Amino acid sequence: MTLTAEPGPTTEPARAGRREWTALGVLMLPLLLVSMDVSVLYFALPSISADLRPGATEQLWILDTYGFVLAGLLVTMGALGDRVGRRRMLLGGAALFGIASVAAAYAHTPGALIAARALLGVGGACLMPATLALIRTLFPDPAQRAKAVTLWTSVMASGISLGPVVSGALVEHFWWGSVFLLNLPAMALLLALAPLLPESKGAAAGGRFDLLSGGLSLAALLPVIHGVKELAKDGWAPVPAASVAAGLAVAVVFVRRQARLDHPMVDLKLVRNRAYGGSALVNLLAMAATVGFAVFLTQYLQSVLGQSPFDAALWSLVPTGGVLVAAPTAAVLAKSLDRAHVMGGGFLVSAAGFAWLATVDRATPLWCVLVASAVYAAGLVSAMTLANELALGAAPPERAGSAAAVMESGQELGGALGMAVLGSVGAALYTAGVPASAPPAARETLGGALGAAPAVLDAARTAFVRAMGGAAVGAALLMVLAAVLSLALLRTRRTPS
Repeated sequence: MTLTAEPGPTTEPARAGRREWTALGVLMLPLLLVSMDVSVLYFALPSISADLRPGATEQLWILDTYGFVLAGLLVTMGALGDRVGRRRMLLGGAALFGIASVAAAYAHTPGALIAARALLGVGGACLMPATLALIRTLFPDPAQRAKAVTLWTSVMASGISLGPVVSGALVEHFWWGSVFLLNLPAMALLLALAPLLPESKGAAAGGRFDLLSGGLSLAALLPVIHGVKELAKDGWAPVPAASVAAGLAVAVVFVRRQARLDHPMVDLKLVRNRAYGGSALVNLLAMAATVGFAVFLTQYLQSVLGQSPFDAALWSLVPTGGVLVAAPTAAVLAKSLDRAHVMGGGFLVSAAGFAWLATVDRATPLWCVLVASAVYAAGLVSAMTLANELALGAAPPERAGSAAAVMESGQELGGALGMAVLGSVGAALYTAGVPASAPPAARETLGGALGAAPAVLDAARTAFVRAMGGAAVGAALLMVLAAVLSLALLRTRRTPS
């Protein structure tokens, strides 16, 4: 499929004014909090465990329920927003998010907290596609939309990084429920400023919403993401493998149904568009590298360097500085250069950062690790920003909600795949580097070696650093693949006016 140039002067779209930019600032409130909630429990979990005393399985569900429900409902809520109105979905999601936050903060049992986290996931699934879809409506001008999407991507990445720091600071001075009550002022402000946001619906607003498609999308995404995460955590097992297979089978049924509907939940023609489908694919690879490697960096700071969780979270914010500089720079370069070349360059910069991290050993100073992390984060997020903007521009305004939801679902799936692939590489290298005489727990994870003999712990730390290097090599290869795909699929081919 051929990508055409931006519209000429005769078709120049209207430019956004002060009202639209103010509305964009309002949209950043829910986006920041929804992204923070992905990681906000990292430091609160010990306090929750001491208070509610959940079992091992309940503890995992407290952590994972939010992300699972969020990922499973994104497509459904994005398509529903195209029909009932994106602002209506945004405000409904904000109200539900606030109610669920109160329920989570004052939960007295593990089951109640798990249920509240599930409600938070439903609210987040209403909020996230609506924010990106409203950007498509607010900013018809491509140059202004590029700036808006740059801010959207930066805020989302910053929220995930800020989650552990905010939770650590709150839990240090208040009880664990305060990490949820933080959501209330922002959601109240969003509801108060709602008149600044325009209402918009898609062309299918009058069409019947297909409930069966909504159920199929949930039944496809949830088993795949859950199964992949379980395989990444515990290795090969028949139950999670069967879960992935079942989810993929339902996904085939879902796609075939979309092809037959007059008003499908997912427009398959849009997915086949190289500008949209190619952007979604490289974004998936970017999230695989980001999430898959983040686990190693966190453990490196805490278990190898011996930092406290809060100190490790503060140091992990350093690479965000590279993101805040690189994302706007990439948007400026894309004005005069082909976006595919800028994206490819960003992915190659990210690959260079990962390659640098592959050379880290026990003697490497911390500043080298942080600078290398800033390099890979800067290149990666700058490329992802352009991919988001290109995909959103390729989607017609009436499909903006479902298009944003498919992109975000792909990112969730990419994160799960990254944990599985890079986690498996790291686990294999770690086990190979720990002496066979070490206790079984020490041979499985670095955390299991923390209570072992000093010689075993030293060997385990060395093995972990090598495993981190192997994961960095895998992430670098993913970034090179993303760069190649960017150039192959997303280069603009100019056509005569």
